Amino acid sequence: MRAFSVSEIGVPAELKEIERPLPASGELEIKIATCGLNFADLLMQTGKYQDTPPAPFTLGMEIAGTVETLGESTSGPAVGTRVAAFGGHGGLAEYGCFDANVAIPIPDTMSMTQASAFQIAYGTSHVALGYRAKLVAGETLLILGAAGGVGLTAVEIGKLMGARVIAVARGAEKLEIVRKAGADHVIDAEADDLLATLKALGGVDVVYDPVGGDLFKAAFRACKPEARILSIGFASGDVPNVPTNHLLVKNITIMGFYWGGYMKFKPQVIADSLRELFAWFEAGHLHPHISNVLPLEQAGDGIELLRARKSTGKVVIEVAAE
Repeated sequence: MRAFSVSEIGVPAELKEIERPLPASGELEIKIATCGLNFADLLMQTGKYQDTPPAPFTLGMEIAGTVETLGESTSGPAVGTRVAAFGGHGGLAEYGCFDANVAIPIPDTMSMTQASAFQIAYGTSHVALGYRAKLVAGETLLILGAAGGVGLTAVEIGKLMGARVIAVARGAEKLEIVRKAGADHVIDAEADDLLATLKALGGVDVVYDPVGGDLFKAAFRACKPEARILSIGFASGDVPNVPTNHLLVKNITIMGFYWGGYMKFKPQVIADSLRELFAWFEAGHLHPHISNVLPLEQAGDGIELLRARKSTGKVVIEVAAE
C-alpha cells in the first residue's frame, strides 16, 4: 500500500510502498479515506515531538475511514462502519490498524473530511478549557494563535461555554476568520501592542496558548489574579521561561496540557469529551474550518503549509475519494 513515511529521523517523509498491516487482537483494520494534519507531524520528522515513534513509521495522527476487517477477539465496530480514530501515527496511508477502543462511529451528518479534522483540535480545546482550566461563563478567555487548527476550535468552544473571547492572530485575513468564528475582540499579533491592548480590555482570566514565545510573555503580564494559563504547544519554536515569583504575586496557575496523554492514563476523559462534542456538532453548534484538502501525493505540501503558517483551521489529506 502507499504511505507517507519517515525512514530516518531528520529526513523528510516520502510517499512510498510499504507492507499493508494486519490487525492484531483487539484491533481494527481501517480503509483510510482522510487524515488530518497536525503540527506534531512536522515535529515528528525531526524527532522533536514527545511521542515520536522509532523510525521507520508513517505520519498521520488522526483519520477517518471505513472498518475493513476485525482482528481476533475484536467485537466491533462492525465491518463497513464509518469511523474516526486517533492512532498517534500511521494515518497517512491507504490502510491502518488501530485499537478498537479509539475508533468512534461518525455521525451521519459528518463527512470523512470533517471527521479527520475534528478529534484533536476540538478535543484539545474542550478538555483543556472545561476539564483542566474549568472556564466559567462570564470569564475573559485569551486565545493565542487563534486562526490555527486548535485556536479556532477554542474560539467556538469558549463562546459556547459563555466566555468573553479575545482572539490573537496574524493579518487581516486570519482576523476576519476568527471574528466569524465568534470572537468578541480580535488583536493583530503583527501590528498591535498586545500587552497594552489586553490591559485596556481589562485583563484575562484564562490564556489558551499553543504558540509560546513573546505572545506568551505579553499574555502572562496581562493576567488577572487567579488566572489560569494553558500551555498547549510552542508553534513559535520558543519555549518561554516563567518568572515564578510573579506566579506567587497574582496566584496564577500554569497548566501543561497534552490531549493525547489522556488516551494513556485517563481515556474516559477523552471518551466523555468526544461524546459531547459530536452531540454539539449534530446540533449545529460546531463548524470545522478546513482551509486545504490535498491528495496523498501532496502530503509534503500540506506539512509545509503548517510550517509556513499559511493555513487556517485544519489541513486534511484525502487518501481515497469518499
